[in-house]
Amino acid sequence: MTAMIMHSPSLTLPRMVRSGFWQNSLAASLALALHGIVLALLVHGWSPEKPRVEPPAVLRTQLVMLSPAPQRVAPEPAPALVEPAPPEPVIAAPAKPVVDPQIQGQKLEQAALARKRVEDKKRDLQAEQQRQRLDAEKRSREAEQQRLAEQQAQQAHQAEQARLSAERARQQAAQAAANSREYLPLSKDAPDYPQRALDKNIEGDCTVEYTVNPQGKVENPKVLDGCHPLFIRPSLVAANTFRYQPKVVGGQVVSVPAVRNTFHYRIK
Repeated sequence: MTAMIMHSPSLTLPRMVRSGFWQNSLAASLALALHGIVLALLVHGWSPEKPRVEPPAVLRTQLVMLSPAPQRVAPEPAPALVEPAPPEPVIAAPAKPVVDPQIQGQKLEQAALARKRVEDKKRDLQAEQQRQRLDAEKRSREAEQQRLAEQQAQQAHQAEQARLSAERARQQAAQAAANSREYLPLSKDAPDYPQRALDKNIEGDCTVEYTVNPQGKVENPKVLDGCHPLFIRPSLVAANTFRYQPKVVGGQVVSVPAVRNTFHYRIK
């Protein structure tokens, strides 16, 4: 259900209604008076103001909600009786122990001592590691020095062995030279050029073969083929004058057979 309420003075009806004549005459007189007043004002320079616009009439409505009729509600069944659960036992919070300052101080002192012991052990461990490292370096240096000394000793031993070997080789060579010596010519005189060959301008070569005895003298000289007859006798005479250093084999002097010497006869 709704109700409408109107608030506007212009819409209200007048309480008393007059007659038509009086109403018209009054309106005519009022109109004339108003025209005369406006004309006088216009003559004196008055300008009419804009008429004020009246606000329009507003119709206000209000909606009123009425409560519905109460409905009949069926009675709810009574709830079953439930036995209350026994109350849980209340566990009391453990009481905070009261700390004795003296005991607390002892604990702090013990903790400081334990920390100091740990630091001392750490320093001791570091010192032990440092000592082990130094010992290892010392052993390494000693091993290196020993290796160098052994190497030097080995090199010196090798040098000594080489020197001894060279000395023995030299002694053996000297002994071999003393025990085994080749024959060497000590003196060789040139033969005389035959006068007949000079007169005839004959030149040539003559080879003589002989044996050098243990005394270094020439034995059994003979002329080989190819020698000019004019050069045979002077070649044999010259070969008999040759002297040699005797040959030694195993400490014994020996003869050297088939020794050859060639004489060259040239006219300059």
